Amino acid sequence: WSQVVSEAEKIVGYPTSFMSLRCLLSDELSNIAMQVRKLVGTKHPLLDTARGFVYDSRNNLQMRGLVVLLISKAAGPSTAELSFPHDMVSGIYSSQRSLAEITELIHTAFLVHRGIVNIGELKSCDGPLKDMQFGNKMAVLSGDFLLANACTSLAQLQNTKVVELISSAIGDLVQGIYYENSKSSEENCLTDDIGISRWKEQVFLRHSALLAKSCQAAMELAKHSAEIQDMAFQYGKHMSMSHKLHSDLQPFVKETSSDTMAFSLNSAPAILHQEFRGREAWLKQIREKPCAPRDNCARLKHPPHRCACVFQQLQEAIKAGKGVTSAIDLCRCHGNRALAALERFPPSEARDALANIVCAVTRFP
Repeated sequence: WSQVVSEAEKIVGYPTSFMSLRCLLSDELSNIAMQVRKLVGTKHPLLDTARGFVYDSRNNLQMRGLVVLLISKAAGPSTAELSFPHDMVSGIYSSQRSLAEITELIHTAFLVHRGIVNIGELKSCDGPLKDMQFGNKMAVLSGDFLLANACTSLAQLQNTKVVELISSAIGDLVQGIYYENSKSSEENCLTDDIGISRWKEQVFLRHSALLAKSCQAAMELAKHSAEIQDMAFQYGKHMSMSHKLHSDLQPFVKETSSDTMAFSLNSAPAILHQEFRGREAWLKQIREKPCAPRDNCARLKHPPHRCACVFQQLQEAIKAGKGVTSAIDLCRCHGNRALAALERFPPSEARDALANIVCAVTRFP
């Protein structure tokens, strides 16, 4: 994955790992960074988010902007576009580069906003209460700042359709995250009562809408046809679906994994396992898994379905069922649909890089 991203960055002309650097080095955000230093020594998630901007070993944070730049270069100039040649650098219009930065700023803003913690669930080891409250305020204000910058840059593109597309993507993100948080806050909610179709709808809102609509908007900025715009949308949608499925599958396909808690009961393999077993049988399997040693769980006051030993047994049960193989098939299915969308673009290095990204997220041991 890292090699694929590195090669793709060479094609678009510069490392997208620094795409948001212009905003991140502004005086306003420098002041925010100084304030965030006060959280050192606590377990506030805003610290991990900030570290991710500086160093992200999996190159996931800046993936969206890179894809927008690649698909812009793969499509090339439109015959209907009358812009001057100097407006294009390395086969990409300046407005498309701005759009890629906007996409990253929106994604970053939501990452920062998701770093808000529930004060009522804090433990003494997380850090002083006043520091955690301060961290929440910083997460809200800095996330709002990034989002405001994105919206200002979006307006400067002076394209109403692009503004409409990206605004609707922000709405999709909010809707998806709101649903996720409202479900996770319900007491005794072990897993959502949803099938894989409903799961895909929710994943589209939370993970795919922004990239899919940004790819479409990039085609609109170059005045490409509705057909090319739709193909760009389909690539962004299905590639990001494959990416999410690949991420969900990692705890189940890695040969060595010591972190048995690193999977969600609402991940794709678990949802598919639930469909094969039936809702009631799956809930019974969760509740009746023996927990050993029980004394430790009672002492730590863990709910039965949150104990590490229970998660390990559930993980093995999902591996033994059809959920994992079905999730792999679904991941490859979305990958094939993304590759099919690319067939409408002329052969080029950029198109090959987009195909390599799909191959990287559909390859399993």
